[in-house]
Amino acid sequence: MLSRSDLKIWLYRELSQRDKLLLILATWDRPCQIKEIRNRAKEAGFQVPKTWNPSASLGNSRGLAIRVQEGWEITDAGKQHLRNLGVTKIGPAAVQVATDLRTELLHIKSNEIRTFVEEAIKCYEAELYRSAIVMSWVGAIAILQSHVCKEYLDEFNQEMRRINPKWKNAKTTDDLGILREADFLDRIAACSIIGKNVKNELKRCLDLRNSCGHPNSLKIGANTAAHHIEILLLNVFRVFG
Repeated sequence: MLSRSDLKIWLYRELSQRDKLLLILATWDRPCQIKEIRNRAKEAGFQVPKTWNPSASLGNSRGLAIRVQEGWEITDAGKQHLRNLGVTKIGPAAVQVATDLRTELLHIKSNEIRTFVEEAIKCYEAELYRSAIVMSWVGAIAILQSHVCKEYLDEFNQEMRRINPKWKNAKTTDDLGILREADFLDRIAACSIIGKNVKNELKRCLDLRNSCGHPNSLKIGANTAAHHIEILLLNVFRVFG
């Protein structure tokens, strides 16, 4: 739900009549009447012009708002439309993380990995932070496995035989996926594919991913998710993507 203080800011931006009406609707968690829409705008210091026809504008919103018995209400599609405009509870710095990650999509060659990353971004922008953390980790570990398979397979297999003489040489990313992810990080650090500090940060990301991937009482907010994604962005996606 959009706060009234944020409404004051957004109503004075260059937006269409429809979008400003959607913003006003977003300040309620219930349907409201046209009179209430006008009053809420007035409370925010914005006078709805007499030339506006809120009912017609919302009625032509193509499902972004709907008229129910109790009045007008914004739909999930309408809420997503506002997120696409940048209207979100996420702070500017956190929004930039998602923007940067979208830029990295252009450099990811694997369609499968790109799908994971794109889903992580969508979850993050929809404020589904636990899902965003899980999906961004899946994309990051897939990138690391792919890089090892293409560039360091001999070195990796040699390192694995050093600690486990019975290790059967890996040939594909599926073979690498047999390893526990924490062990995989240890081994690629031992091969100097990543540094010790990067490994430690990625292990913290893995711990958070594990916490978010199982039912528990852990609460996750925008900043925690943004930090997790930023670590992966700077140390995996941009380096190995």
